[in-house]
Amino acid sequence: MSELILQVNHLSKTFGTHEVLRDIDFTVDRGDVISVIGASGSGKSTLLRCLNLLETPTSGEILYHGENILRRGFNRAAYRSHVGMVFQSFNLFNNMTVLENCISGQVKVLKRDRETARAHAMEYLERVGMSPYVNARPRQISGGQKQRVAIARAMAMDPEVLLFDEPTSALDPEMVGEVLSVMRDLAKSGMTMLVVTHEMAFARDVSRRVVYMNDGVICEQGSPERIFGDPQKQETRDFLARFRG
Repeated sequence: MSELILQVNHLSKTFGTHEVLRDIDFTVDRGDVISVIGASGSGKSTLLRCLNLLETPTSGEILYHGENILRRGFNRAAYRSHVGMVFQSFNLFNNMTVLENCISGQVKVLKRDRETARAHAMEYLERVGMSPYVNARPRQISGGQKQRVAIARAMAMDPEVLLFDEPTSALDPEMVGEVLSVMRDLAKSGMTMLVVTHEMAFARDVSRRVVYMNDGVICEQGSPERIFGDPQKQETRDFLARFRG
């Protein structure tokens, strides 16, 4: 029996007169790896930012283990510690070392003592191949290395769900593979992941479910085999045709 972690009901988001998300419904179960695909401007990143409360939805509800995170009085800080986010621009602290970047959130948010936080950080830095760089500052490492540190930092918080907002889009092509390799390993380990991506091979080969968004709505969702092999909507077929050349 799958365990429901997140449930999104009738979610909408408007900026001024521009409706970016319209009537979004979907669920995230434990162990899901969901890729969200679609053209730029289709609302994918805004959806993630609503899930992480970086944006406040205009209407609808987001249930975390059945509790509406948008209700007044909900503990948003505690929720964010369970739903981690990896950004396309890394968002590392430039004045901290790689190791400090992975320790600070654990100490401040989770109230771990520094020694426990350090051991936990090292565990994940080793997993992503960044333990030799613990004393480096972000300016001293490559974009791919920064993103691997950002993933280790998010994982060190022991999140229940990890959101990835186009994690490879700011990288040089030769660095994309190293980040996708780390994400593949996370997926194999059973991490629950929601990934906004333009990497169609990752979406096809690693996801359990693919969500295609177009113009602020979920146009189609299903297994990778169905979305890539037998898309039902013309918009989905047109979008995927660009990647098949």
